[in-house]
Amino acid sequence: MNRLPIDLKNADLFKQEAFINGQWTKGTEKKTFPVYNPFNKMIIAEVSDLQVSDLDHAVQAANIAFPTWAKLTSYERSSILTKWHNLIIENERDLATILTLEQGKPFQEALGEIRYGATFIDWFSAEAVRVYGDIIPSPDANKRISVIKQPIGVVVAITPWNFPNAMITRKIAPALAAGCTVLVKPAEDTPLSALALAVLAKKAGIPKGVLNILPTSKPVIAGDFFCAHKNIQKISFTGSTKTGKYLMEKGAATLKKLSLELGGNAPFIVFDDADVDAAVKGAILSKYRNAGQTCVCTNRFLIHANILDAFNEKLALEVNKMKVGDGFLDDTQIGPLINEAAIKKVNFLLNDAIEKGAKIFYSKNTSVDITVISPIILTQVTPDMALSKEEIFGPISAITSFSTEEEAIYIANNTEFGLASYIYTKDNARIHRVTEALQYGMVGVNTGIISYAAVPFGGIKESGFGREGSKYGIDEFQILKYICTDIS
Repeated sequence: MNRLPIDLKNADLFKQEAFINGQWTKGTEKKTFPVYNPFNKMIIAEVSDLQVSDLDHAVQAANIAFPTWAKLTSYERSSILTKWHNLIIENERDLATILTLEQGKPFQEALGEIRYGATFIDWFSAEAVRVYGDIIPSPDANKRISVIKQPIGVVVAITPWNFPNAMITRKIAPALAAGCTVLVKPAEDTPLSALALAVLAKKAGIPKGVLNILPTSKPVIAGDFFCAHKNIQKISFTGSTKTGKYLMEKGAATLKKLSLELGGNAPFIVFDDADVDAAVKGAILSKYRNAGQTCVCTNRFLIHANILDAFNEKLALEVNKMKVGDGFLDDTQIGPLINEAAIKKVNFLLNDAIEKGAKIFYSKNTSVDITVISPIILTQVTPDMALSKEEIFGPISAITSFSTEEEAIYIANNTEFGLASYIYTKDNARIHRVTEALQYGMVGVNTGIISYAAVPFGGIKESGFGREGSKYGIDEFQILKYICTDIS
């Protein structure tokens, strides 16, 4: 496309070519694939469609760049990351515009993602200079024992479409801070945000080969290639549990180190002593952000029977205020789902629930496009319904009632997933009991927002392993080396 589909202050941020070894490239075969605006289905870009030979070129570039990048002092890497962070903030509105264009979320929400994504670069620019080793007391008087941390090597980050900026920065900021070089395979639906980040990374002084952005319409072929390549030491993936298991199986042949942030089935438990108004406010934040397309989004509302009617009515009142439509309109709060497959899945889950006895408590048919689904509140939801077992990834609130604390904990834990969970209660003793009993990597207590750069984000069970963010996040990209020195 010769003409930008949007107005940008910095038009250089709108890139359609891949970024390999510090250069923009169309790839060896110069193939492209279309990127669509999810709201109106218009083609907004024709992005370079890389082939295996291009991916191999990128791995070679990253492998060559690794020793030099790793040998920089942590202060030098920190300084470059700080410059990158500042450039992102300077260009935040353009980056948010690109994000809304390709992903669909409301502009103010996209702007929030850009700022949130930048916090990971800021955080890990500081963590880069706080990587400490150990001196271990030796059992032998003639030996000195030490442990140092070193970068693991070339890292692949495979990122999802729902947060096309922040899921990249959350992975690659700690990798770069640790001294690794990185290959990013962005989602096919949303590669433009990744390419825009590369523009600013290059300007910040990240050397050639250290960061590479590899769009491709062949994610399975790319995944197989990454898993098999001997020069790739680590893969960090966010996406479905099915794909995570596939990568784990394929990566076993070369013993790839993996970080997997996979599917969720978040319960939102409201006890009868809770502040119902606060719980409804938290529910709106947790459930409807990005039209329900988040991995920590509430999937199941578990509401105590004594407050069920009050909660449902107050939730419906708030949901009724939400505007649905084009993410570029000022009053839009819920944008489109990402594509037709997403719409089809949500409609299947909705129809399955209704067929099995769920009741529509609230629905406002204000859809303005086939890609937009208005919020729906379902009651009398039971565990046998598909939406109780699978991620909805859409603006449907599925509500189940409970009577006892034990029942709530059982329902919440009755899933193979274990990513995020939420509880609302005023009882301090209950807070301790329930948070410790919930089989989840993260628990929000009287809040619907739990994601920050300073916290260890990640799950247990079939929601994956590894942590992103926090002081623990950089450990995922380092190896421990034990050194024993004879001083006799």
